[in-house]
Amino acid sequence: MRKYLFIAITSALIAFNAVGQTARGVKIGYIDMEYILDKVPDYAQAKTLLEEKAQKWKQEIEEKKVEIAKLKETLKSEKVLLTKELLEEREEEIAFLETELLNYQQKRFGPNGDLVTQKAVLVKPIQDQVFNAVQDIAEAKKYDFIFDKSSDLTMLFSNQRYDISDLVVRTLTRAQNREQKSKKLLEKEAEEERKQEMIDDNPTLVERQKKLDEKRAAREKLVEERKLAAEARKKEAEDKRKQLLEDKEAKKSGTVSDKGTSEEPKEGTSTGETAEEKRAKAEAAKAKTLEERKQIIEDRKKELEERRKKLLEEREAAKKAKEEARNKPK
Repeated sequence: MRKYLFIAITSALIAFNAVGQTARGVKIGYIDMEYILDKVPDYAQAKTLLEEKAQKWKQEIEEKKVEIAKLKETLKSEKVLLTKELLEEREEEIAFLETELLNYQQKRFGPNGDLVTQKAVLVKPIQDQVFNAVQDIAEAKKYDFIFDKSSDLTMLFSNQRYDISDLVVRTLTRAQNREQKSKKLLEKEAEEERKQEMIDDNPTLVERQKKLDEKRAAREKLVEERKLAAEARKKEAEDKRKQLLEDKEAKKSGTVSDKGTSEEPKEGTSTGETAEEKRAKAEAAKAKTLEERKQIIEDRKKELEERRKKLLEEREAAKKAKEEARNKPK
């Protein structure tokens, strides 16, 4: 009844203004608040944040239910073994937990719970932005009336050309673009606050995060060291290639490069080593390496043998002590 009364009063006001204004007619527009909110990124972010909190609360409720179910199952299996006092104590504990669970559900999802309250807190600033944008548009475009199609007001018919919802969305988007930098700062602060809440809820998270940071730093350091080593090897190979080219050019021209005088003579020169000598050195180095590896293997075998021998001695001593303890007169 109030809706129809409101429509009647509005129609009367429109008719009154239409008669009173001779310069122009009454200018009317309408918006669809739900459509606008779906188009505003801030609303989507607020909605996602609220859904994440609600999901977390649901998970906590499920965990409490599982805990109560386990207690009931344990009580059922141990009921015949308990005294009357212990049975009553267990039942009181379960009843207390069930009452606590109901209170928690009401606190989070009740009519005046955190979900409803935080939804109002998250959505209200965005609704205020929409209302401010509508007022600015009304003043700039000289609108006499602007209605909300998604409100309690029943609009039996609405012509699309009077819909200014997209204009409101564009106005909000321009305002958000101007505040992009400050918005990023707020998002950063919100993320830090979220992390702090997680730390407060789980104190062990600090130590865990510290260990993860240390591992990540160690990995990054190892990657950096490998990168530097690869660059050093690449530079060394490049220098060698460059030196070989310079020596080759010097040999062709009959001159000796400055670097060639300070470094070891190259193969084929009068003062350098012959190919045969180099092969002999390489074979000697290879034989030395094989000998070193052989020695390492022998040392490992010896160490394992000593360890095995020690284990056998310990087992034998334990066995002997056990037999002596068994044969010892009581």
